[in-house]
Amino acid sequence: MNKKGYSFEDYCKIIEGFASCMDDYLFIDDMRQDKFFISDKAVARFNIPGQCFEGALRNFESFVHEDDFEMLAEDINKVLAGEKDNHDIQYRWLDRDGNAVWINCRAIVTNDADGNRAFIVGCINEIGKMGAADNISGLLQSSQIRKDLEKYSNTSTGGYALRIGIDGFSDINEKFGMKYGNYIIKSVARCVSYFLGENQFVYHIVADEYIIIDANNGTVEDAVDLYRSIREGIDWMIEENHYEAIYTISAGVLEIDSIDNFDYSNLMKKTQFALKEAKQKGKNQAYVYKEEDFERFIRNRKILSELRKAIEDNYKGFELYFQPIMQITEDGAKLYAAESLLRFTMSDGEFISPLEFIPILEKSGLIIPVGKWILDEAAKMCHRCHEKFPDFRISVNLSYVQILKSPLVNEIYNCLSRNGIRPEHLIVEITESGYLEDTRAVRSVWDSLRKFGVSIAIDDFGTGYSNLQSISRFTPNIVKIDRNFTVKALSNAFERQLMIHMIQLVHSINLKICIEGIETEEELEVVKKMNSDLIQGFYFSKPIPKDEFVEKYLE
Repeated sequence: MNKKGYSFEDYCKIIEGFASCMDDYLFIDDMRQDKFFISDKAVARFNIPGQCFEGALRNFESFVHEDDFEMLAEDINKVLAGEKDNHDIQYRWLDRDGNAVWINCRAIVTNDADGNRAFIVGCINEIGKMGAADNISGLLQSSQIRKDLEKYSNTSTGGYALRIGIDGFSDINEKFGMKYGNYIIKSVARCVSYFLGENQFVYHIVADEYIIIDANNGTVEDAVDLYRSIREGIDWMIEENHYEAIYTISAGVLEIDSIDNFDYSNLMKKTQFALKEAKQKGKNQAYVYKEEDFERFIRNRKILSELRKAIEDNYKGFELYFQPIMQITEDGAKLYAAESLLRFTMSDGEFISPLEFIPILEKSGLIIPVGKWILDEAAKMCHRCHEKFPDFRISVNLSYVQILKSPLVNEIYNCLSRNGIRPEHLIVEITESGYLEDTRAVRSVWDSLRKFGVSIAIDDFGTGYSNLQSISRFTPNIVKIDRNFTVKALSNAFERQLMIHMIQLVHSINLKICIEGIETEEELEVVKKMNSDLIQGFYFSKPIPKDEFVEKYLE
């Protein structure tokens, strides 16, 4: 309360005295005379008619954002009617260029010398300067969400979060420049805001991302429908701009009720994951958050961290297992080679399946250093086996990532030289799915390895990408028939005849056939009659650690 009874003129002097030493804007409104005074800096910044003017609300219409004026007027009228003694809201003013600037306005009612309600005295600051709002999009930013979540939770028992991202936004900046990129940001923000209903709020997260909070108990289906409406609105904008820049949007949908311990951190973390999933699935679509997908993502991230630590700690946790490849002879079978198979155990003792950790190695690029380690360990094993089996060969699986992104031929050459292994004692395997892509890089590596004397094997032949052209194109030394194909041939006469013809075809061009997945003596007898050169499977041995392999075959 104004115990000293300052007049309107006294307040104006105080405001002018403080204006030069603060970034915020002080103001006073005389409720009796309907007269308004504000710091002169505000006049220079915003589209205000002057430092002092009469008819506050009437003039406010000229510089308050049209979507916010009704809310402002309602609050001010409550103060004027004596229903409340404070004013504290966030809304948008228009600057001199017509851009929307978010402000925070706080004020209290003070009395005159006679003790009557007379003045509204307060301070205005730009939220954007505090990192809570973005003046390019004209929206509040993510830091403001933390403050607002509590407010939403008091008015809603459900709802959803919809995180939207512009696909290929960096390409727009590169092609058209940042000024045009800012125009797109602003246009998308305007489009998103247009489709929002009651108790729905939008925030600008980063350059090309927005998040909508629905505090109106909306469902996941409602969120997807909203996304589709926004996407159609953006398509219309692109058409109106004569297709100057063509882009799409992706979205991640999060049902708030489905999240335990829902808070700002969970909101941002899980909506970011959902949006990323939408983009990875092809963009221009919405992905509805699933807890099991997120848990898998967290687990993969944990495994990736463990893989990095293991590599840094001299590959602790990695181990090579070896499975024998047997050559069919008149007397039965003899050891021809062994396939090197990577295994990994985390620091807490959990054994991780290769089906789980190898894709992570490939996606992260860590397969390149790990691949070098595998080559070296396999070569050492080969050297040791030569003490008893001079013609023993070691087989190593190659990742397509290694072929494209590492000096693979030089690494193989150096590894063999370092360990005293001749090229013909190394077999490199690659699955058909990666093998079939006929690029200059792949042909160069294969031609170099063939000239060097290394044997090449197509692994898992007969699955998914099966293509006889791959044999003629890359001329491998060995074709390995997948276990699934073998099982069909063992149980179906037509499939068996097909395998026999395939073996005859491969033999006709002087290549070897290796049939994988033989588990019983009955299966072994059948494939022997098919005239297979090599056999691999649990009947002879499952993949076993190095020491066990040495004990079984060397000692």
